[in-house]
Amino acid sequence: MSDAPEVKPPVVTPVRVVIALCLVAPFVAMLWVGSYAKIDPTFIGIPFFYWYQMLWVLISTALTMIAYKLWQRDQRARGTQGGGAAQ
Repeated sequence: MSDAPEVKPPVVTPVRVVIALCLVAPFVAMLWVGSYAKIDPTFIGIPFFYWYQMLWVLISTALTMIAYKLWQRDQRARGTQGGGAAQ
């Protein structure tokens, strides 16, 4: 027998689904070009095409931060249960 640690399959929890959605949403929004490939409505003289993308920079930052904080909380919870590594 070997002393290799037992490899467990990944655990899918509601928190991890929310994390995944937070990380995937900006990609979906930016890859769906047809939804924002237009000029109107303009915002302070900037066509929709440009300000929509710049807005997603801010939204992506917020969603990534939320995902990171949820991941930290999830890892701490798994560490206290003895089932996972606490980082």
